[in-house]
Amino acid sequence: MYRPPAFAEDDPQVLAGLLAEGRLATLIAVVDGQAVVDHLPMLHVADGGPFGRLVGHLARANPQAATEAEGRAVTVVMVTAEAYVSPSAYPSKAEHGRAVPTWNYVAVHAHGRLHRIEDPERLTAIVAALTERHEAGRAHPWAVADAPADYFAAQLKGIVGIEIVVERLEGKRKLSQNRSAADRAGVIADLAGSEAEGDRAVAAAMIGEAAPTA
Repeated sequence: MYRPPAFAEDDPQVLAGLLAEGRLATLIAVVDGQAVVDHLPMLHVADGGPFGRLVGHLARANPQAATEAEGRAVTVVMVTAEAYVSPSAYPSKAEHGRAVPTWNYVAVHAHGRLHRIEDPERLTAIVAALTERHEAGRAHPWAVADAPADYFAAQLKGIVGIEIVVERLEGKRKLSQNRSAADRAGVIADLAGSEAEGDRAVAAAMIGEAAPTA
């Protein structure tokens, strides 16, 4: 990942927190010289390695779940916040006009090796943990136990669990750190007033970010 110094994030605790915050992951592998990419919800578990583990599941028919995928080097990308930044948000634009659009975002890349999980008990635990996380806060949260046992067992046969012990992390918080304090304040105000939840999430991430050094 291209990471200019102003945007690089290397604090292991911050990076692990971003993994825990992430919802939909992009799973990337290189097979026979070709990139193979899938999108799936993954859950960060703090134990099992210096940077924890990522767990999830794939359809059994997915090539990334095949037996030959065991031990394969993979990268997982989590983007936890992203927003378009208009030049109109910069006070400096009114002064000299030297401004162009950009995109602010927070992303983390986790590198490790994929391990397949077929044991029904472990696989059920992964499905249950993902369900509990994403059903939390709903008025009537669904639980694995709500499904008929025979139906759930049949569905379980159609998926393969995956676990990635994270060996290396790299992060990027591109949050206008290269702009003046006035321009940063303008972007925060613009995004905070947006109707888009993602825009407001970026504004919240920008608040408290280190002020530019130059």
